[in-house]
Amino acid sequence: MVDTTAETVKKTVEQTAAKAKAQAQSFQDAGTKAFREGVDKSIASLTELNAHSKKNLEAVVESATAAQKGAEALSQQALAYGRKTWEDNISAAQSLSQARSVQELVELQTSWAKSSAEAYLAQLTKTNEIITNSMKDCFKPINERVTATVENLQSAR
Repeated sequence: MVDTTAETVKKTVEQTAAKAKAQAQSFQDAGTKAFREGVDKSIASLTELNAHSKKNLEAVVESATAAQKGAEALSQQALAYGRKTWEDNISAAQSLSQARSVQELVELQTSWAKSSAEAYLAQLTKTNEIITNSMKDCFKPINERVTATVENLQSAR
Protein backbone atom coordinates (compact mmCIF):
# COMPACT_ATOMS: atom_id res chain seq x y z
CA MET A 1 0.00 0.00 0.00
CA VAL A 2 2.85 2.33 0.72
CA ASP A 3 4.17 1.66 -2.74
CA THR A 4 0.83 2.55 -4.32
CA THR A 5 0.56 5.69 -2.27
CA ALA A 6 4.12 6.65 -3.13
CA GLU A 7 3.44 5.99 -6.78
CA THR A 8 0.23 7.99 -6.66
CA VAL A 9 2.01 10.87 -4.96
CA LYS A 10 4.83 10.59 -7.50
CA LYS A 11 2.36 10.64 -10.41
CA THR A 12 0.47 13.56 -8.90
CA VAL A 13 3.72 15.48 -8.44
CA GLU A 14 4.80 14.69 -12.01
CA GLN A 15 1.41 15.71 -13.42
CA THR A 16 1.43 18.92 -11.36
CA ALA A 17 5.00 19.66 -12.46
CA ALA A 18 4.07 19.01 -16.09
CA LYS A 19 1.03 21.31 -15.80
CA ALA A 20 3.12 23.98 -14.09
CA LYS A 21 5.79 23.65 -16.77
CA ALA A 22 3.16 23.88 -19.54
CA GLN A 23 1.57 26.88 -17.86
CA ALA A 24 4.98 28.56 -17.40
CA GLN A 25 5.76 27.91 -21.06
CA SER A 26 2.37 29.39 -22.02
CA PHE A 27 3.09 32.52 -19.93
CA GLN A 28 6.56 32.80 -21.46
CA ASP A 29 5.16 32.42 -24.98
CA ALA A 30 2.48 35.04 -24.30
CA GLY A 31 5.09 37.41 -22.84
CA THR A 32 7.41 36.91 -25.81
CA LYS A 33 4.55 37.51 -28.23
CA ALA A 34 3.46 40.68 -26.41
CA PHE A 35 7.08 41.92 -26.34
CA ARG A 36 7.50 41.27 -30.09
CA GLU A 37 4.24 43.04 -30.88
CA GLY A 38 5.34 46.00 -28.75
CA VAL A 39 8.71 46.16 -30.47
CA ASP A 40 7.08 45.85 -33.91
CA LYS A 41 4.65 48.66 -33.10
CA SER A 42 7.49 50.82 -31.78
CA ILE A 43 9.56 50.22 -34.91
CA ALA A 44 6.55 50.98 -37.12
CA SER A 45 5.90 54.19 -35.18
CA LEU A 46 9.55 55.24 -35.43
CA THR A 47 9.54 54.50 -39.15
CA GLU A 48 6.41 56.58 -39.60
CA LEU A 49 7.88 59.38 -37.48
CA ASN A 50 11.09 59.33 -39.54
CA ALA A 51 9.11 59.49 -42.79
CA HIS A 52 7.04 62.37 -41.42
CA SER A 53 10.18 64.20 -40.27
CA LYS A 54 11.81 63.68 -43.66
CA LYS A 55 8.78 65.16 -45.42
CA ASN A 56 8.82 68.12 -43.02
CA LEU A 57 12.50 68.73 -43.73
CA GLU A 58 11.88 68.50 -47.46
CA ALA A 59 9.09 71.08 -47.09
CA VAL A 60 11.41 73.44 -45.21
CA VAL A 61 14.09 73.05 -47.89
CA GLU A 62 11.51 73.66 -50.62
CA SER A 63 10.26 76.72 -48.76
CA ALA A 64 13.79 78.10 -48.36
CA THR A 65 14.49 77.48 -52.04
CA ALA A 66 11.33 79.38 -53.00
CA ALA A 67 12.34 82.24 -50.69
CA GLN A 68 15.78 82.37 -52.29
CA LYS A 69 14.27 82.46 -55.78
CA GLY A 70 11.94 85.26 -54.70
CA ALA A 71 14.82 87.24 -53.22
CA GLU A 72 16.82 86.77 -56.42
CA ALA A 73 13.89 87.91 -58.57
CA LEU A 74 13.35 90.91 -56.33
CA SER A 75 17.04 91.79 -56.44
CA GLN A 76 17.23 91.46 -60.23
CA GLN A 77 14.12 93.55 -60.66
CA ALA A 78 15.40 96.26 -58.31
CA LEU A 79 18.77 96.31 -60.08
CA ALA A 80 17.09 96.61 -63.49
CA TYR A 81 14.88 99.41 -62.21
CA GLY A 82 17.86 101.24 -60.72
CA ARG A 83 19.79 100.96 -63.99
CA LYS A 84 16.81 102.16 -66.06
CA THR A 85 16.13 105.02 -63.66
CA TRP A 86 19.78 106.07 -63.84
CA GLU A 87 19.69 106.05 -67.66
CA ASP A 88 16.35 107.91 -67.74
CA ASN A 89 17.65 110.56 -65.33
CA ILE A 90 20.79 111.13 -67.42
CA SER A 91 18.67 111.42 -70.54
CA ALA A 92 16.31 113.84 -68.76
CA ALA A 93 19.23 115.95 -67.55
CA GLN A 94 20.62 116.16 -71.08
CA SER A 95 17.19 117.07 -72.38
CA LEU A 96 16.70 119.72 -69.69
CA SER A 97 20.12 121.22 -70.39
CA GLN A 98 19.17 121.73 -74.04
CA ALA A 99 15.95 123.60 -73.29
CA ARG A 100 15.79 126.89 -75.19
CA SER A 101 13.30 128.63 -72.98
CA VAL A 102 11.90 128.55 -69.48
CA GLN A 103 8.59 127.38 -70.93
CA GLU A 104 10.30 124.42 -72.65
CA LEU A 105 12.31 123.68 -69.49
CA VAL A 106 9.14 123.54 -67.36
CA GLU A 107 7.39 121.32 -69.93
CA LEU A 108 10.37 118.93 -70.11
CA GLN A 109 10.70 118.84 -66.33
CA THR A 110 6.96 118.22 -65.90
CA SER A 111 7.02 115.45 -68.49
CA TRP A 112 10.08 113.86 -66.84
CA ALA A 113 8.49 114.08 -63.36
CA LYS A 114 5.27 112.49 -64.64
CA SER A 115 7.02 109.62 -66.41
CA SER A 116 9.32 109.13 -63.42
CA ALA A 117 6.36 108.91 -61.02
CA GLU A 118 4.55 106.49 -63.34
CA ALA A 119 7.66 104.30 -63.62
CA TYR A 120 8.03 104.33 -59.82
CA LEU A 121 4.40 103.27 -59.31
CA ALA A 122 4.81 100.53 -61.91
CA GLN A 123 7.95 99.42 -60.07
CA LEU A 124 6.06 99.28 -56.77
CA THR A 125 3.37 97.14 -58.41
CA LYS A 126 5.98 94.73 -59.81
CA THR A 127 7.73 94.57 -56.45
CA ASN A 128 4.44 93.86 -54.68
CA GLU A 129 3.65 91.06 -57.15
CA ILE A 130 7.07 89.47 -56.69
CA ILE A 131 6.80 89.62 -52.90
CA THR A 132 3.24 88.27 -52.90
CA ASN A 133 4.10 85.38 -55.25
CA SER A 134 7.27 84.64 -53.34
CA MET A 135 5.42 84.47 -50.03
CA LYS A 136 2.79 82.14 -51.53
CA ASP A 137 5.53 79.89 -52.92
CA CYS A 138 7.39 79.94 -49.58
CA PHE A 139 4.39 78.98 -47.47
CA LYS A 140 2.88 76.44 -49.87
CA PRO A 141 5.06 73.44 -48.84
CA ILE A 142 4.71 74.30 -45.14
CA ASN A 143 0.93 74.62 -45.47
CA GLU A 144 0.80 71.26 -47.25
CA ARG A 145 2.72 69.59 -44.39
CA VAL A 146 0.49 71.18 -41.77
CA THR A 147 -2.58 69.98 -43.65
CA ALA A 148 -1.12 66.46 -43.95
CA THR A 149 -0.29 66.42 -40.23
CA VAL A 150 -3.77 67.54 -39.24
CA GLU A 151 -5.33 64.91 -41.52
CA ASN A 152 -3.00 62.27 -40.07
CA LEU A 153 -3.95 63.23 -36.51
CA GLN A 154 -7.66 63.22 -37.35
CA SER A 155 -7.42 59.78 -38.96
CA ALA A 156 -5.59 58.46 -35.87
CA ARG A 157 -8.57 59.23 -33.66
